[in-house]
Amino acid sequence: MDCSSVGTKQLSNVIIRFAGDSGDGIQLTGDRFTGETAFFGNDLATLRDFPAEIRAPSGTLAGVSSFQLHFADHGIHTAGDAPDVLVAMNPAALKANIGDLEAGAEIIVDSDQFKRRTLKKVGYGTNPLEDGSLESYRVHAIPLSSITVEALRGFPISNKDAERAKNMFALGLLCWMYDRPTDATVEYLRHRFGKRAEIADANVAAFQAGYAFGDTTETFATRYEVRPAHMPDGLYRNVSGNLALCYGLLAGTQKAGIPLFLGAYPITPASDLLHELARHQAQGVRTFQAEDEIAGIAAAIGASFGGHLGVTSTSGPGMSLKAEALGLAIALELPLVVCNVQRAGPSTGMPTKTEQADLLQAMFGRNGESPVPILAPRSPSDCFEIAFEAVRIATKYRTPVVLLSDAHLANGSEPWRLPDLNHLPDIQVGFATEPNQDGEFWPYLRDPETLARPWTVPGTPGLEHRIGGLEKLDGKGTISSDPDNHEAMVRVRAAKVAGVAADTPALEVDDPDDCADLLVLGWGSTYGATCAAVRAVRERGGQVAHAHLRHLNPFPANTGDVLGRYRTVLVPELNSGQLLVLIKASFEVHAIGYNRVRGLPFSSAELAAQIEELI
Repeated sequence: MDCSSVGTKQLSNVIIRFAGDSGDGIQLTGDRFTGETAFFGNDLATLRDFPAEIRAPSGTLAGVSSFQLHFADHGIHTAGDAPDVLVAMNPAALKANIGDLEAGAEIIVDSDQFKRRTLKKVGYGTNPLEDGSLESYRVHAIPLSSITVEALRGFPISNKDAERAKNMFALGLLCWMYDRPTDATVEYLRHRFGKRAEIADANVAAFQAGYAFGDTTETFATRYEVRPAHMPDGLYRNVSGNLALCYGLLAGTQKAGIPLFLGAYPITPASDLLHELARHQAQGVRTFQAEDEIAGIAAAIGASFGGHLGVTSTSGPGMSLKAEALGLAIALELPLVVCNVQRAGPSTGMPTKTEQADLLQAMFGRNGESPVPILAPRSPSDCFEIAFEAVRIATKYRTPVVLLSDAHLANGSEPWRLPDLNHLPDIQVGFATEPNQDGEFWPYLRDPETLARPWTVPGTPGLEHRIGGLEKLDGKGTISSDPDNHEAMVRVRAAKVAGVAADTPALEVDDPDDCADLLVLGWGSTYGATCAAVRAVRERGGQVAHAHLRHLNPFPANTGDVLGRYRTVLVPELNSGQLLVLIKASFEVHAIGYNRVRGLPFSSAELAAQIEELI
């Protein structure tokens, strides 16, 4: 086919979902298409969905891994609801995802995999490529496996290794269809498989063969163009939530002028924090892979006592184990950042699925009166800002801070405009270096503004003091069992955390006409779906306001005033209503929840429908 006869169709946005076995390289394929799309200049958002097993059962519904990418020539907030294109590597991938497609969607399948055995494994009685059940879609049945093997004939690799490169063939085909750049992927493959040149050459060849297949066959009569988005000037990179969180912690400690120490036990989906920070020894970072969750937080507390910023990372099950030591950090009044990348539970639950079910655990999951500031990022790139803010609050107020990310943010990615580090606010950390009370050092003598106690480096002459979990005498810091002193200490620790509200931004409200009766109030990773839903409702003539909490304890000082302006407050959460409980306990407002616990983020369409029902 003469490529000049291929038409080009202009699109404003596209949603593509790659799906196949967890061993088919689906996540790598999605990553590379995302990287090229980010380089091209589109705005984008991604959604990963994969099994918890390292190698899930091949060809089964439980073993399906998927990667969804939404890219556009304008600003977007979510990875999209219904894919425009599904790339399915086997019958299981098709069956697991077909229900999310709308009529007219494009389906690209590896027809080599649609055999009697593989069809039977997922419950297909007949071949869907032949029985007419896919007539409402535009189906391209391409023998990806055999074409890839043929394209790599002559390379010094086995047929099995050759077939495994079919994901790169599919990637090349999609890059042709959507006019994506290719140089970065070729360079990436050369680097990734650098120790095995024959594998690198084969993957590059498969990728280029896929591109050529689209360019030279009559399978596709149309290519698609999605122009770059108009975004503020600056230097951008694609960033995941976990990576942005690491960079935020690094930036915070650099601005504070103190070293960063991470004590952690690997746990999905927080393990990437340990992996990434371990690469930054040159920036003064020290990482410790502990034997368990308790040792991880205990080591971080020790690092904070020694003048570092102690950080520990985990997910929900690990938070349960860290609870006692977190109470110790509260009693010691030392800075500590606890990063909880939430996942679906309870117990070990669904390790690779997302949820927002640890908010009440962060608020109350410790013995005694033990409040802590709680922050939550709203997008992958916002993980940088929230991590930086966590460092600022922890060091200024001498308190542990809990940061609630989740699996959706951790694994999702979007363009991020690199900040100018010189323009980030300074974080002032003053260590005590001399006695503060009539020639003595009182370790619990407080700053009158922040109520923070002094922070001193062990070994500073004359500033020796006792630490531990037993209650301290206010000011002097010796052990005390006096009832009145205990009540005073409980109240001052609570007042210190409550005082953070005066030092945080006001809650912003998006209410263009200032006449809505309904406010949608979200937190964490629901931001993208909520923004998209609110925008859709407004485009259809509905009036609705939107606000999003990033500081969850204490709430911003104006939260009560904001909520009081609306007849109804809708609180969408990926839990059974935890923020709703806190809102009702704190403010006299008519608030109702919209709650899902499916291990998946909200779709914007379902939220929009709920908003319109309330309007």
